[in-house]
Amino acid sequence: MAHGDQPISALAPRSRLYQGPFGRLFPDLPAWPPEDMTDAEATTRFTALAETMIERPGRTAAAIAKGAGDHDSFDGPIPAGYTYFGQFVDHDITFDPASSLVRANDPNGLLNFRTPRLDLDNLYGRGPDDQPYLFDGGRFVLGRAHDAHGRAVRIPGAGTAKDPRFFADLQRNARGIAIIGDPRNDENVIVSQLQVAFLLAHNALMDRAVARGADRRAAFGQARTTLRRLYQWIVWHDFLRRVCDPDVWAQALTVSPPDAAGRRTVTLGFPDVYSWKAQPFMPVEFSAAAYRFGHSMIRTEYRTNLHRGLSAHVPVFLPGEHPDDLRGHRPLLLRNVVQWDWFLPMVSSVADAGFPQRAHRIDAKVSNALVSLPERPSLLPMRNLKRGWRLGLPSGSDVARHLGIAPITIDPARDSLWLYVLTEAGGAPKGRHLGKVGSILVCATIAGLLRGDPGSWLATDPGWTPGKDPLLHKADNVDGRADTPDQPWTLAAILRIAGVPVDAEPFAALDGFPPGE
Repeated sequence: MAHGDQPISALAPRSRLYQGPFGRLFPDLPAWPPEDMTDAEATTRFTALAETMIERPGRTAAAIAKGAGDHDSFDGPIPAGYTYFGQFVDHDITFDPASSLVRANDPNGLLNFRTPRLDLDNLYGRGPDDQPYLFDGGRFVLGRAHDAHGRAVRIPGAGTAKDPRFFADLQRNARGIAIIGDPRNDENVIVSQLQVAFLLAHNALMDRAVARGADRRAAFGQARTTLRRLYQWIVWHDFLRRVCDPDVWAQALTVSPPDAAGRRTVTLGFPDVYSWKAQPFMPVEFSAAAYRFGHSMIRTEYRTNLHRGLSAHVPVFLPGEHPDDLRGHRPLLLRNVVQWDWFLPMVSSVADAGFPQRAHRIDAKVSNALVSLPERPSLLPMRNLKRGWRLGLPSGSDVARHLGIAPITIDPARDSLWLYVLTEAGGAPKGRHLGKVGSILVCATIAGLLRGDPGSWLATDPGWTPGKDPLLHKADNVDGRADTPDQPWTLAAILRIAGVPVDAEPFAALDGFPPGE
């Protein structure tokens, strides 16, 4: 057992009979590193290792944002918006008991802290009956983005004189704290505006259900079901298809054509990797290692919208209480409203101008923005490495051999499962997507969670597709992927349904604000 202030490996015992919130995929594999360390020794060792992972050693995030010509030097092919969709998904299915943010909140307060399901509990919480302050007549309550003078900003040309539309923010209390189903979805302005988009998408779907004749209570249920199914579909068919090895993704989950009675069979491709007896559990190899691949995709800076300007590169985090980075947990300013065709492939994205922006390659490097996060001065890679050690995770090489895959060549001192997954992705795939080991861990877990959730589309109606849903419209799908015409629904569909600003038009029409307001 690891030594330290609070060993947490007992959260997922090495017993094959254990069935709890957390579990292990490989309980028989030894922990990495094999030697005992004190907490202080681990901090020293993993800090030194983390320092080798910084993309631009010695440069500050502010200097990188102001730099000329090298903003895209670490880019891969994946659009930048999927970095934060991955974070959104993580907050829906995982609860990290080692996180001080989570410990500061009641772990019994939200269902998603206890059930690893893709059910949008980070939106719905316990629902309008138990948490009525999140809703108004079954629709989510939202706030408004403001200018630097504290004035709510109306979207030019949108809505009516009696019912104008505003750039939306999360609902917040007097101290600027977001009132949402999971406070982690206000960690930065990009993930917080994904949360806004999902909230508005629910409201729009509920309005569609009412227009079809449903009463308010029935409309709420119909909207929630459609949004959950579309979200799950996008997680599997859009997000994972982009970030995982294509052969592994295709093998991990299949749905058969209907038989004579109309029944379909759902088959998991890696049942020997992730299986359960009564209900799915959250594998620590997934939550504390493989799924943390997204940390390598984070850019140091982003361009947010046309109002701020084409050349304005904004750091995600700056040291101290800096007013002009993209951190969350404070009211949204107009200059940080996300123009989504700059983050996702949409029909209005202008490739010649560098849009959509791209996530950094999936490899063993992390952006300088993660050197020192607000209120958490230690390196994020160090915390990831230390978390894996405290949980007693196996080495990446041992996991590869267990899966029947020839391990990559890696220094034994860097064979942490998390770092192995990143190093593997940066090898033959060249950072375009995860390698074989990382893809199997991610795909097997997500497929198992979907199959084991009694409310998922796979469990309730495996023949469902977005195009068959009565609350979804063809226009929602205008940005669908041209290379998969049979399954074109992407994350952009959520933004279309929500009605959030997706292109330059509402920003170009604003008056009274100089660029960079």
